[in-house]
Amino acid sequence: MSGAGHAPGDRARPARRRVWRWVGAACALALLGSAGAAWWAYSRLDGNIEAVDIERALGDDRPPKAPAALGATNLLVLGSDSRAGDNAALDGGAVGGARSDTALVVHVSADRTKATAVSIPRDTLVDRPSCAKPGGGETGPATRVMFNSVYGTGGAPCVVKTVERMSGVRIDHFMEIDFAGFKELVDELGGVTVEVREPIRDTKGGFTLEPGMHRLDGTDSLRFVRTRYGYRDGSDLGRIGLQQQFLMALLREVQRQDLLGSPARTFRIAESLTESLTTDSDLASLSALVDFGRSMRGIDPVAMDTIMLPVSYDRTDPNRVVPAEPQAGALWRALREDAPVPESARKSPAAAR
Repeated sequence: MSGAGHAPGDRARPARRRVWRWVGAACALALLGSAGAAWWAYSRLDGNIEAVDIERALGDDRPPKAPAALGATNLLVLGSDSRAGDNAALDGGAVGGARSDTALVVHVSADRTKATAVSIPRDTLVDRPSCAKPGGGETGPATRVMFNSVYGTGGAPCVVKTVERMSGVRIDHFMEIDFAGFKELVDELGGVTVEVREPIRDTKGGFTLEPGMHRLDGTDSLRFVRTRYGYRDGSDLGRIGLQQQFLMALLREVQRQDLLGSPARTFRIAESLTESLTTDSDLASLSALVDFGRSMRGIDPVAMDTIMLPVSYDRTDPNRVVPAEPQAGALWRALREDAPVPESARKSPAAAR
């Protein structure tokens, strides 16, 4: 017979082509879905970050940038204590106004292998330059004001300007995280382990820790870094030691966990961080933050040098401190020159007892 029918192989080929078309379509949809999810995640995290245009706010009246040959970077890190919104619930809402509860000048060496974090005590008396008010106008200069009041007076740009004036160090980047976001970050990490060397018995806030190793959740981590009255002599200088200790423990925890092994968890941690993060305009994008982080991969968090700005008790008000000279000047000079901090600049006449 003249073959009007089709051989089995002829019938199978169109079927196979249809199957591969379906597989191809499914793969294309999966790729598009992954790309869409990735773009959604990136856009969401990127949009969480708030920006402050430091360059525009401060103008040209600033310390010179580090010579290109040095290439070091200075970052001002603030922990904000607005006591408003979610932050109020973390402290009973008892205190009004905004404060920079924690302030660190982080100097990253030109070769990106070393970092020095300088804590500025919040009770330090400083001279505040004239700053632009958030709502318009100028604050006017002021002498002998508490460092942590500068934020509430002129916002983040005024803190940057004050630090630059007192140190002569050009601040290249600024980063602020509020307390509510800090709590969420620690909780997403599953807690942070700290070693308590001396008992903490804060009868005012009800926070108690005996000597030993403790795994702290977000709420207790906040209590730990804000403890003052129940530790040593109850001064801000003792709290700075706890804050520096916790910073190192937090960085070790991030380093220890395999965040890349769990994309969903990594996203939650990144969302907690970006929702509470404010940076200068140059860092106010996910890609810029990632690039900045990658540039510091050679720095071992455990080896970060933590120093308190050398201070002495104020002669007029013993409850306040002032930068101690010549130690403070030597410390700032080392940062400006990207040089090792001399041992003499590490000794503070005032210290927690």
